[in-house]
Amino acid sequence: MYICHMDYIEQEQDIYEFSNREISSGLGERFCKCRTALGLTQKEVASQSGVSVMTIVRFERGEAGAIRLDNFIALLRAIQRLDDLSGVLPEMPDSLYAKTRRK
Repeated sequence: MYICHMDYIEQEQDIYEFSNREISSGLGERFCKCRTALGLTQKEVASQSGVSVMTIVRFERGEAGAIRLDNFIALLRAIQRLDDLSGVLPEMPDSLYAKTRRK
């Protein structure tokens, strides 16, 4: 069984070497791989997510340079990869400085 992880870009290269558009395009390609590995059509994902088929097509082709965040979240939910978002901005521990100031 194929397991899809939302690792942004191949590990051999530094993410900062890529433009925002290149990263977005890479995410679209990886989304497509995840979707097809799950045996889902674009139409099925559109139905589950509420995102239009055309938005999904453009995202997967790397044409959607600015996919809305709520659409991206809905697409991740549709392919059951919503948990991957926790790695994007992990919870930060409370600052010791902030705790001391509050007292």
